[in-house]
This record gives sequence, structure tokens and C-alpha cells, in this order.
Amino acid sequence: MAVTHGQADAINSPAWSAAPQAAYLHVPFCRHHCGYCNFSVAAGRDHLIDRYLNAIDLEISQIESPVVVDTLYFGGGTPSRLAPDQLQRLITSLSARVQLSPGCEFTMEANPSDVTPEWVALARSCRVTRLSLGAQSFRLEKLKALERDHDEQTICAAVEASQDASLQVSLDLIFATSGESLKDWLGDLRKAIQLEPNHLSTYELTFEKGTQFWNRLARGELVSPDEDSRLAQYEATIEFLESAGWTHYEVSSFARNGALCRHNCVYWSGRPYLAFGPGASRFVDGRRQTNHGSTLKYLQLIESHSSPVVFDERLEPADLAREILAIGLRRIQGVAESEFQTITGFDFESAAGRQIRRHVELGMLQLDGRRLSLSKAGLMVYDTLAAEIATGK
Repeated sequence: MAVTHGQADAINSPAWSAAPQAAYLHVPFCRHHCGYCNFSVAAGRDHLIDRYLNAIDLEISQIESPVVVDTLYFGGGTPSRLAPDQLQRLITSLSARVQLSPGCEFTMEANPSDVTPEWVALARSCRVTRLSLGAQSFRLEKLKALERDHDEQTICAAVEASQDASLQVSLDLIFATSGESLKDWLGDLRKAIQLEPNHLSTYELTFEKGTQFWNRLARGELVSPDEDSRLAQYEATIEFLESAGWTHYEVSSFARNGALCRHNCVYWSGRPYLAFGPGASRFVDGRRQTNHGSTLKYLQLIESHSSPVVFDERLEPADLAREILAIGLRRIQGVAESEFQTITGFDFESAAGRQIRRHVELGMLQLDGRRLSLSKAGLMVYDTLAAEIATGK
């Protein structure tokens, strides 16, 4: 394969050798494990929280020297499940090795039911700047079907409390649920933007193997909308939000007044990031690692002074370049060849020329000057297209 000058040094380029400026921390505890969720979750196991906090402290202490991050993200699970003293303890452990830059974006995922003015004040005192609320819907019937424990009023109160404290707010919403009409979904979107959040993440309901929803689908207890209905709801999402002044900047993400999720942009641009906790995945020095997804097994490994890592891979430069290109195409702006070449050492042709040409000819990709991006048609089949680029097939 022909490569550009400097390819041999790609793995030692600034993107790989620089200290990560982003960190993710996974808090697995939940009140209830929702049937559609396939994340690392410990539902109804709050008795493990103290052991978890000890384990996180030990994992973080393995960082040789403190790093300063521009973005920090607490995901889950439900980080807002932690009691005030537990959250403070977690922040203290983290700050020993991971320090926040003056303008750091610190996002915390939260269940709307947990977000009271008192809890928001605590989050603010911990330097949280942004809340990601798992709203999912405003319709009670749909919320019950998704096994959520809140209602529309709870969402509204959580958003109001957050905005009163000058926190940025992102809402997660799910579409294409069983029996949901386009009118129903547009109603959710309409109520969401009326609350004037800064950011919206809209996700199609997927049935992941191993989840309760997967099993119920197999038994015929749930019905997945047909592909045309799912695509219609996704297309309507883009049209509705853009017409309301929102910027569609990533496959599933929309921002108002430039409030992009800076942390997720790190993932999509191929820059390195740290990660801690059960099931957490990191990307440092060109190496991808993932911790054990079972909270109990993660605790046992850490407590025995063993590595919690169960997946450890350093890709060949060409494979890594294709993967970064595939992920980068999630961004609506696409990937600039100059940026791609600086990060990976490859140009488009040497990284994935055959796949790019094929999808440009099919009308799925568009090449404008030296920037590659998804067409509208390509946006609808992103997962398939990205897999072909990443694997080189």
C-alpha cells in the first residue's frame, strides 16, 4: 500500500504521544437496569459502592504523574445515584491524578428523578458544568415501556433546576420504539426544544443481544418498527431540529448556539483519552484498552492488584488510520484530509482509497476539495459504511 511521507512515524505523532486531555469515569450503579441498556450496570447493588470507590482510587493511583484535562465525563450507569459524600469522595480520588483545566467541560450523566436544586448545588460545587439527562421521552406510556422511573414534570423540574444554576443541559431522547408514530416522536422533540436545553442526543432504539429487550423481541413480546418507519423518524428529526435553528453536528447529536459536546468530539477526532471504572475504554499512545464489564469482577481484579483490562490492542498504523476515518465521518462536517494526515500520517487514498471511491460513486460519500463527509444518503446507512471503511473491505 502506498503511503504518504511520515507514515512510519504515525504512531509517534503528537496525537499519540501527547498526554490525554480528556477522561471518562464510569459509575455503574443504577436503581433499575432498563431492558434496552447494554452498558456496564450494577442495578440494586448499592452495597458495592464503597468497594467501588476504593477500587477507583487504586486504579487512578496507577497514573504515574498528574494530567490536566480539558474535558471530563462521568457516565453510567447513573452517576447521580451516588450520595453526596460518595460523590465528593470520588472527585477527591480523581483530583489526585486528574486535574481540571480552568475552562474544563465537566459533564455528568443524571437521572431526572435525582436532580433537585440541592443536588445541582452539589454538582456545581464539584465543578460540574454540564448535565446529560436521560429523559428518553415525555410521554408516560413510552417512559413506562422503556422502564423509566420519571415523568414529564420530573424532566421539566430537573431542566429548570439545572438552568437556574447556570449548568448546560443535554437531553437524551429515544425514537422508533414499539408502536411509536411519527406524530408521537415529533411531539417529544417539540416538548424538548421548548425547554431550551443546550444539546440534544437522539438515539434509535436498538435491540442489543443479551438485553431484556432482545429476549422479549425474540419471544414476540416487542415489535421493532420496520426500516422505513425508523428512517422516516430519523429524517424527520433532522428536518425538525434544523428548521428550529439547531445544528446537526454528528450522526445523533444536535446543538443550540454552538454548545457541542466537547468531550465526545475528542472521540470522534481520534484524540487520546483516559478512562476508569468497570467497562471503561481508553485510547492512549495508539493503544485501545477496555476494563472488565462486570462490576464485581472489576472490583475483584483491582482488589487483588491485578489489571482490570480484558481487551488490549495496538492496531497497525494503517488499521488505526481507517478506524479514525470511519469514526470521524460521524461528524456532519466530515474529515479534513490535512487534519487526518497530521493525526495518522496517511492521506485518504493510502488509507482507504478503494472504499472511498466506491462510496463516492454510490453517492454515500462526498469529497469537497480535500474534505470527506457523508451525503444525506450516506447518513442513513452510516453504520454499514463505517464498518466497510474501518475493516478495509
